[in-house]
Amino acid sequence: MDMDMDLERIIQCIKQGDQDSVQIHLDHYNTQYAECFFFNIEERERRKQKELDEFRKNKMRDFVPDSDSDFNSDSDDAEDQDLLLRRRLAAALVWFIRTQLQPGVLRVTLRTLRILSRDRQALAPLVTDTALLTLAHLGGITSLPIPEGQEEDEEEGHDAEREDYGYVLGDVSSDACKQSDTEASECSRGANANASLLAVSNVDANVVGASPTQHSLAQSSQTCPALDTANNSQGGATTSPSVTRDPCCTLSTETCHDNLRSVSTETCTAEHHCSPGHGALVRGKKDAREEMDEEEDKEDKEEDDQVGRREALKALCNIIYNSQRAQERVSALRLLSGLSDKLKQGISAKALPSGQFYELRLLFLLTALRPELRVQLQQERGVSMLTAALEQCLSARWGEEYEVLSDHSAPPVSKEVSQRAVEILKTLFNITYSFHRQEPDEEDAALYRRLAAVLRHCLLLTCDGEELTEEIQGHTVNVLSALPLQCLDVLLSVRLTEGSQEWEGVNMDTVHTLLTFMERRLDRGQKLKEKLTPVLNLLTESCRAHRETRHYLRQQILPPLRDVALRPEQGATVRGRLVRLMTHMDTDIKHCAAELLFVLCKENVSRFVKYTGYGNAAGLLAARGLLSGGQVTHAQYSSDSDSDTEEYREAKRRINPVTGRVEEEQPDPMEGMTEQEKEQEALRLISLFNRLSRDKIIQPVGVMTGGGLEPLCGQMRGSTVEEVESEGESEEEREK
Repeated sequence: MDMDMDLERIIQCIKQGDQDSVQIHLDHYNTQYAECFFFNIEERERRKQKELDEFRKNKMRDFVPDSDSDFNSDSDDAEDQDLLLRRRLAAALVWFIRTQLQPGVLRVTLRTLRILSRDRQALAPLVTDTALLTLAHLGGITSLPIPEGQEEDEEEGHDAEREDYGYVLGDVSSDACKQSDTEASECSRGANANASLLAVSNVDANVVGASPTQHSLAQSSQTCPALDTANNSQGGATTSPSVTRDPCCTLSTETCHDNLRSVSTETCTAEHHCSPGHGALVRGKKDAREEMDEEEDKEDKEEDDQVGRREALKALCNIIYNSQRAQERVSALRLLSGLSDKLKQGISAKALPSGQFYELRLLFLLTALRPELRVQLQQERGVSMLTAALEQCLSARWGEEYEVLSDHSAPPVSKEVSQRAVEILKTLFNITYSFHRQEPDEEDAALYRRLAAVLRHCLLLTCDGEELTEEIQGHTVNVLSALPLQCLDVLLSVRLTEGSQEWEGVNMDTVHTLLTFMERRLDRGQKLKEKLTPVLNLLTESCRAHRETRHYLRQQILPPLRDVALRPEQGATVRGRLVRLMTHMDTDIKHCAAELLFVLCKENVSRFVKYTGYGNAAGLLAARGLLSGGQVTHAQYSSDSDSDTEEYREAKRRINPVTGRVEEEQPDPMEGMTEQEKEQEALRLISLFNRLSRDKIIQPVGVMTGGGLEPLCGQMRGSTVEEVESEGESEEEREK
């Protein structure tokens, strides 16, 4: 009951308006539950469901002495009571932050709300329009509507809320904090608590009464690649051992004395109050010490504002991530428009805005979870806005048209800047993933080329740590693969400089970086479908479109053959690793790897088989209808020939086309057999194939004239074969 008493005491202090006591109790609560994610509730539900499924399957229960149920009802009731108290506390805090609070009180209150926002079962008071708009205003998103019923006079509204709240909380006495001895008092107390919760969150009764739906995000980035969590606190904050991750955002150890006045009228105003320990200054009476104190107070207030906004945005991110109802409401409340306005203000500012990371994280969540918001941001020139934000974040300096200058002597990009850039890139992918199918007009093409130039700069950046560098490169590849192919010519149009990778007079720095990135992903061997297929597809399409890129990559991946003693899939070369992927169990991975090698061979079947072996190439050739050989008719490649090395020409006649290597000479299995024995062996093999086909274990097929496959139906089912089968079976019986 310790937690029950703590929460009841906090609610009682909120009712009395004792801000100092509220701050003390919430500080203690935040310290105790900083690393708590309330997974016990979800685990209990999963356990119940599992036992219920087992009961339905077995139609029997395990015997539990002195128990009327398989479940521990006392434990369940205690957990339900804890959940109810957390909901009451969340509702009380939503009301509390809408009153005039001292900066320190507002800071710990927002932090408590952030902790509570992790609990999906207790989100009902936080998914109301009032709660969402209040947190948005406290997060600095001020260009939003005021919830209905809040247009009355400020003082009258404040008094009405306090009167309402007195009814909501009820009389929380010391007796109410004690454990009841009777079942009736427990039921009565639970009913009062439910009534209190409904009364506090009276914005939308339907919201409070319903439990929020748990929304799972399927990605793909591919679609949408998966939701990442931030590991840092912005603004140079240090991290204590008690800090842990939220589902969407991290905790910050910075303290704040934010003095924002919450949503009560048309706008969110900030009024700063003196702490009780300070006396009032007489106008015109200042000394040097007081002036220094005022300067320090001004700096503290600015820092408090930033930390307070971050805390509100963190809580808002958690709520939206954990509740589908909240996602629907923020879409209806046009939170995206207000957030876009806030970001545009930061972009137009001279200095890089502090706390922008969580604004970008919120924008990513909105576009990842709500398809209509992706369309809205795209229509509101979101690509242009995010491109400008990326330029500002990376301090891009422009040279010639569509060229961002690189400073090789610059220090590595900091963790804070790189993580901010990652959020921008993820959001860009959300709204551009379908652009590669479109034919852009002149204006859009210019915008995409400018974005591609900035993305080229992202690829060549060095961040503070190898993991950060690879992360930003991975998200950059995702966005590049989403842009129209004709707009990627700017990746090669950069002038050559000292130390650049050059091929046929073209700057290959970008292509070389992509190749190196692909090799690192191949070495990792983890999550290949998510991590590797985007860069494989990007390189494949670039090779189709740009001859210089294809020539450079062919030289790096498929150099002239010399060692033909190894199978193509053996060895640590890039070719060997890609050929191994051609037989991967995941069809997307093997298709992407085979497609890249096929394009590097200019979609010529004989050349493709030469470098991969017919056995490895059969899958792609069958899918393309090219098993009979030849070349893709619509392919447009130059007519340069494939130069063979002296070693390959000498061993060419002895290379097994299926395995792609020189095989050791094997003895003839038919040696010493008479013609009759050979005929009998052939018939036996036919009968075995016929049996496998009849049992539908295999389906014999043949290559058609067009290069495709055609089933061989009924060609091996004659009476002669059946006689051979019966004779074979009788011989097997005699041998036994």
